[in-house]
Amino acid sequence: MNMEKLEWSALEYEEKERTADWFWALGIVIVTSALASIIYSNYFFATLLLLSGALLGFFAIKKPDVVNYELNDKGLKIGTRIFLYENIKSFWVANTPELGEHPKLFIKSERAFMPIISVPVIGEYITHIKSMMVAKNIPEEEMKEHASEKIMDFLGF
Repeated sequence: MNMEKLEWSALEYEEKERTADWFWALGIVIVTSALASIIYSNYFFATLLLLSGALLGFFAIKKPDVVNYELNDKGLKIGTRIFLYENIKSFWVANTPELGEHPKLFIKSERAFMPIISVPVIGEYITHIKSMMVAKNIPEEEMKEHASEKIMDFLGF
């Protein structure tokens, strides 16, 4: 049986405008933490803090890439990686526009590290996605974003 195929694109992550104050705050926190580490003779941690702060600043100014998604008869393809239906334990489509959120598809995979994958979806595709997943005997299980993602979003990351 050949199923229909859904294709869509979305940004890798939601781009946020960061003010100069955000970068000043990042710099002050990183530099003071690194200085405290140097005072306590923990030079490795100070180096790690400075390096991570620089990387965080770099990724804060980086523009998000466009990611291509495809739901086909084999599974969910994200970019060049495919998650086969037999490796998907369950799914959930969260659609709460009243909270100002965009629709998202959550997939619980067999991966040990970060088993829940969040994928932005187009509102018109929600019913098609649900029917395609149910047709492949993937159970529907309510899932939400992890609390750490909400905290990172609040902090401006």
